[in-house]
Amino acid sequence: MNWSKNLHIWIILGLVLGLGYGILSASMGWGQFTQNWISPFGDIFLNALFMIAVPLVLGSIITGIASLSDTRKLARIGGKTIAIYIGTTVAALVIGLILVNTIRPGDTVPDEVRTQLQSDWGDSAEMRMESAESAEERGPLQAFVDMVPRNIASAASNNRNMLQVVLIAVLFGISLLLIPSDKAKPLLRVFDSLTAAVIKLVEIIMWIAPIGVFALLADTVSLISQDNMSELWSLLGALGFYMLVVILGLIVHVTITYGSIIQFLTPLGIKKFITGIAPAQLVAFSTSSSGATLPVTMDRAENKLGVSEEVSSFVLPLGATINMDGTALYQAVAAVFIAQTLGIALGFMDQLEIILLAVLASIGTAAVPSAGIIMLIIILQSIGVPATGIALILGVDRILDMCRTVCNVTGDATVATVVASSEGQLKTE
Repeated sequence: MNWSKNLHIWIILGLVLGLGYGILSASMGWGQFTQNWISPFGDIFLNALFMIAVPLVLGSIITGIASLSDTRKLARIGGKTIAIYIGTTVAALVIGLILVNTIRPGDTVPDEVRTQLQSDWGDSAEMRMESAESAEERGPLQAFVDMVPRNIASAASNNRNMLQVVLIAVLFGISLLLIPSDKAKPLLRVFDSLTAAVIKLVEIIMWIAPIGVFALLADTVSLISQDNMSELWSLLGALGFYMLVVILGLIVHVTITYGSIIQFLTPLGIKKFITGIAPAQLVAFSTSSSGATLPVTMDRAENKLGVSEEVSSFVLPLGATINMDGTALYQAVAAVFIAQTLGIALGFMDQLEIILLAVLASIGTAAVPSAGIIMLIIILQSIGVPATGIALILGVDRILDMCRTVCNVTGDATVATVVASSEGQLKTE
């Protein structure tokens, strides 16, 4: 069996074994052993991916932009990319709101379960609310201020500052595009070599991907269950309908929205697209991070989907920082679910406000730690729902985070494919 050709099979095997071991660990009370001897392998894999994310973004965006013929081409590709990203985010929000208002999962939560959840997760909710309060104190344009770093080295030293890194790379790329070619070539060669080296490093790191995802999933199950499987099943049972709505919404968005885009706007078939991007989806599921998955997403998009390096190097890093369809859908469903559970009716204008805030959140809150859950608190407060209600959903947030990251990464690859196709830069062979 060819390792690289069947990488997704090995990763799936790692996921299944990790889930099985996590359940066994929880039922046998092996939590401490898992934390000491299993989890570190997941951390090593995750750190390796984060390690190469910044140099990959810098090298790929700078060389990609500098290779464009003129700034008009950059504006055209950038305009298409942002327009499609916003369009798919709105579609995700509408799907989520339709499902949560139709199925109404909040009506199924008994009073005693609601009280117990708020008691169990109240402390975590208070910590998140404090972070949200500091975020709310920021001015309306603070997100744009945060995009511009005072120090390039400082921005590149923290993966949470990825939007700053993207901006630095875009500005450097435009500068190299505008200066005489004889001045630009020496620096371009450096970044071109950097990108090639990082891509090769991705291939090396992916050799340990099955072990990494095994450890990450085992760690997730162990942490949620806290060495008590009955606690895990009770939590999943109480929030089953809520999780069902979120996961169903993500599936509908991926299959209908992204599937239609791939089928009708690109020459690729859906089967070829899914086969090509599957390893990135599996890594996204296990790491819960679009940023950590970015090196794998770029590698698969270029080598398996046929997206040109010029398009991939611009669209995918940008998507990893601003395209959060899965997160937006989750925020919409979570906000309405909490309102339903607490018996608060939301009108049309309230839900329209959810859409507007969630779209802005997908673009403007990248510099805020734990942006997804913090933005959810701000949304709840804006529509008059007690923010303490997030205690109802924090217990299963990690599981849903894994699922929505898959949606986010799939969306990034979809947009890169359609932009490449529209620019005549998609190799179908």
